Amino acid sequence: MTEVPIHIFSHGDQKNLPKYETVGSAGLDLPAAIKDPIILSPGERQLIPTGFSCAIPPGHEGQIRSRSGLSWKHGIIVLNAPATIDSDHRGELKVVLINMGKESFTINPGMRIAQLVFAKYVKTTWKVVNNLEAYPTARGDGGFGSTGV
Repeated sequence: MTEVPIHIFSHGDQKNLPKYETVGSAGLDLPAAIKDPIILSPGERQLIPTGFSCAIPPGHEGQIRSRSGLSWKHGIIVLNAPATIDSDHRGELKVVLINMGKESFTINPGMRIAQLVFAKYVKTTWKVVNNLEAYPTARGDGGFGSTGV
């Protein structure tokens, strides 16, 4: 396991840190660090603070994703999912939630609103070529729908 430094802001809750809910969980559940409930009307979006910042290790990113239960039962999703948190970001993590459901939804203080997954990434450089014939694949340049339904 990798240790990630975390800073809790005054509006955050030391007792409600992001955590894995099960042994097999890939994502840490993120809490809503709010004082009062927020009502999300259908089609409305809000930027919800989590109450913490962290130092993501170099070569890694944080990906903020929707929670499956909130999305399935209520239509509450992370609008820019997966949102990327770069390793050099030191500000508070915030979550853009949108209500895609048909009814208003209440976000309560401390509610688990999204999940954070850490992932390694590869830095690349560009090699300009005249075409990609030297790099063939079975799919080729087939795009949308080219592999069937």
